[in-house]
Amino acid sequence: MNITLTPQIRADSLTISKSGDTLTINGDVFDFAFIGEGDVLPFDAVDCPLLVSDVTRTNGEITLTLVLPISPNASDAAKFPAPIINAPDGAIEVPA
Repeated sequence: MNITLTPQIRADSLTISKSGDTLTINGDVFDFAFIGEGDVLPFDAVDCPLLVSDVTRTNGEITLTLVLPISPNASDAAKFPAPIINAPDGAIEVPA
């Protein structure tokens, strides 16, 4: 799974974990196993306010973009987060 983070000044938070093609975002579970190679799931078909891109599968990998809530005085790592490529199963650390 490949996750791009797009920072946005917000008061909420982001916690994510992964198990196979299932992503848990702030406690809500989203199973993307049904997305086939080359398929596109429009972002507005997923009830998740932090999902800001379509969800696709390319070369076997689910790819999506999530909002990374940050504060006005966030670190450079949070303001310019690196993409999470081939995210492992388990909790996924995001910049604070």
